[in-house]
Amino acid sequence: MDNKQAYQEKLEAKLDEWHADIDKLRAKAEGAQADAKLTYEKNLKDLKEHRDKLEKELEKLRDTQTAAWHDIKRGADEAWDSMSKAMKDAYKRFT
Repeated sequence: MDNKQAYQEKLEAKLDEWHADIDKLRAKAEGAQADAKLTYEKNLKDLKEHRDKLEKELEKLRDTQTAAWHDIKRGADEAWDSMSKAMKDAYKRFT
């Protein structure tokens, strides 16, 4: 397995984990009172935007030839860091 494939598999696994985490937070938001629900929904929207950006970077990575994948990796790393921070912030607010 080359580095591109390993990196891609790592991103895919983490995205799957984040999808599940967002679903858990969404369930928590649905049970919240009205004012808290609005906050949850805004935070969930932000998380989804971060996740979507990372998914786009992953799609670029999938479509990139092995020789050029390092250029795409930079954008994916930035999206990864942004999503990771957003998830940590969301868990702090939701728990």
